[in-house]
Amino acid sequence: MKRKVSLKDIATEANVSAAAVSYVLNGQEHRVSPDMAHRIKTIARKLNYRPHHIARSLKTRRTNTIGLVVANISYRFTTGITRAIEAEAKKHNYSVLIGSSDEELPKFNDLINVLVDRDVDGLILLPVDQSEKEIKELIKSDTPFILMDRYFPDIPTSYIALDNYRAAQEYVDYLAALGHSNVAFINYDASMYHLRERTRGYVDAMKRHKLPANAKWNKTIRREMFDDDMRKAIDQVCAQPSEKPAIIFASDTLAIKGIRYLNELGKRIPEDISVISFDESEAFELFNCPVTHGRQPLEEMGRMAVQTLIDVMENENVNRQVLLRSGFVKGGSCGER
Repeated sequence: MKRKVSLKDIATEANVSAAAVSYVLNGQEHRVSPDMAHRIKTIARKLNYRPHHIARSLKTRRTNTIGLVVANISYRFTTGITRAIEAEAKKHNYSVLIGSSDEELPKFNDLINVLVDRDVDGLILLPVDQSEKEIKELIKSDTPFILMDRYFPDIPTSYIALDNYRAAQEYVDYLAALGHSNVAFINYDASMYHLRERTRGYVDAMKRHKLPANAKWNKTIRREMFDDDMRKAIDQVCAQPSEKPAIIFASDTLAIKGIRYLNELGKRIPEDISVISFDESEAFELFNCPVTHGRQPLEEMGRMAVQTLIDVMENENVNRQVLLRSGFVKGGSCGER
């Protein structure tokens, strides 16, 4: 195996001290002359020098890595936010180590432990349901972290998330403006705050418009009974003796399953029923009618997540909470013209 090129090798060929080489290759080239810095960089490239990151981390106590725990690697949100985080991290000379919890608490906890053991400089986390205990334990540790997309209002942490309450209200307002008086909301049966905020926004907006938001219209889906609960919820909405109903699905996964079942029932969108999805999905392109949906500001969210984490890593007193506004894409599933 070919021997790894060292700082001493570069110093010998450049006829300079090893310290001078170290200054230049570690971003302190102002400590040597411009000509010397240029000569050292040229020789380093010629010798195909690669820095020894482990040795550097022992010296600086930094690994220049960020740990990212996402909820499910197959979500469109996940792929978009991961790209945004990696792009912003690269600008700050950080690499990103990624793990997917698959919405499972034990796996979420294991991933945090693995990343901390890898000596990442900080963590960006999308917490799973019932993970408050794990977040509180992490606060007691020395590992800087922020939460993204999901957070716990009673736990003092930095987070970057969507204003879910406002978005849900805007969807109801939109449907009410189109003349809908019967608007259903289908959400997961979960304790996660961001999902509860979506339901709260729906209920408050319906009350403001003096429209019904009782159990006939406000539906929850258990993950372990996903298909059965979805069918029951849609059957009940469609059975209501009322004008053409509308359904707001609280996530893209709910929307995809719900629209497929509506197609099975022979319900035409938007002629027989109107539909809005809280999130975007590539699967929407497979349906006959483009689905009206929300669009999360993924690039802005990823950029702010990295910048906030760096601020937290550099100043332990930073505690920043940011709520971003959702975009809105009109498809045609609500009868838009």
